Amino acid sequence: MRPRRTGERRRVCFTLQVDPARLAEYRARHARVWPEMLRALRDAGWHDYTLHLRSDGLLVGTLVTDDLQAAVAAMERTDVNARWQAEMAEFFPELDDGTRPDTGMQVLEEIFDLDEQLAAADVQRNETDKSY
Repeated sequence: MRPRRTGERRRVCFTLQVDPARLAEYRARHARVWPEMLRALRDAGWHDYTLHLRSDGLLVGTLVTDDLQAAVAAMERTDVNARWQAEMAEFFPELDDGTRPDTGMQVLEEIFDLDEQLAAADVQRNETDKSY
């Protein structure tokens, strides 16, 4: 994982496995997330948060945050998250050891960032141009 500068927001991507037999219900629950939960996520530092669901139950989530651990910890301190996670747990049978979905997600390593590479290439090009 690449080092981060302090205070820099980073995109995070994670996966979970939803029970394939319950995809329609999972979609329906997320079509009407509790307003209190939405506000708690925002206030805890979860920005530009989206979920994507494949037909076999693979769930991919992305969010932008200053600090994922701090954002998860802030949610752990809310009553609404405890209620939401308890209701969502039944959709994730692979987390049968009591792990909550919000702590059982598998964070993926970011290996490519177009904007970072373009910026680096532009800096390199500008330095090359200055040498002539």
